[in-house]
Amino acid sequence: MPVGDEPLVSHEPGQAGELLADFIRRHPRLLILTGAGVSTDSGIPDYRDGEGSWKRKQPVQHGEFMASLPTRQRYWGRSLIGWPVIRNASPNPAHRQIAELEALGHSDLLVTQNVDRLHQKAGSRTVMDLHGRADEVICMACGERSTRDLVHQRCADLNPGFGGYSATAAPDGDADLEVDFSRFDIADCEACGGILKPDVVFFGDYVPKQRVYSALDALKASDGLLVIGSSLMVYSGFRFCRYATEWSRPIATLNLGRTRADSLVDLKLNASISETLEHTLQQL
Repeated sequence: MPVGDEPLVSHEPGQAGELLADFIRRHPRLLILTGAGVSTDSGIPDYRDGEGSWKRKQPVQHGEFMASLPTRQRYWGRSLIGWPVIRNASPNPAHRQIAELEALGHSDLLVTQNVDRLHQKAGSRTVMDLHGRADEVICMACGERSTRDLVHQRCADLNPGFGGYSATAAPDGDADLEVDFSRFDIADCEACGGILKPDVVFFGDYVPKQRVYSALDALKASDGLLVIGSSLMVYSGFRFCRYATEWSRPIATLNLGRTRADSLVDLKLNASISETLEHTLQQL
């Protein structure tokens, strides 16, 4: 039976691994949905605490980025510090364990809310980047694409005075840097002079419809939904739990802390992700 709003219960990884292995044996073909909690052990910060509340100021909003030059200056200026954290990150055991679940035939599609591409680096083959990918940049006027590294280097060359700053990295290539960005020179599109934006879905923007439809088709064809490392506070991820419930697909969550879907899930595991997955794989 789905869990309710009872007090949060923690699980030892061994116990959680047994429960998850049993869930997978009963529902062997899963849609797996991952969030920021999978990448924290790779040094990439997450957004929320164990209660689902923001740890820091909300990320940049799509409308503000497009409408405000100061917002874009601040974003690209902070990215000089934040982007290398994502670029240089390596997959951690959880990424590799999720790839192993796919290799064992338990994942027909991995839908990730992360933009760091670490699942692909870890060997997962069937991956949908629900919120896009941070390593590519797109011109919002002409659609020209370029690598994030190229734009990063152009910004660094245009703003040598910003090379000496240091700050704590924040999620998705941001950083907790507060300085005067009014003289920061932005690298615009070399083809048309348009606004460059990482090819990610910023807050306040929408996931492309066809991407959503393809993921939902995979969910409908699956035996169940496994959510790993996501609080599901953002609707773009939570919607999969709503549809799974509507289509009578069982749901399991593995996450440190509460999720928005706690009242919908059939198995809620509040435990270390990588340690739990290690125990799970030992039993499959």
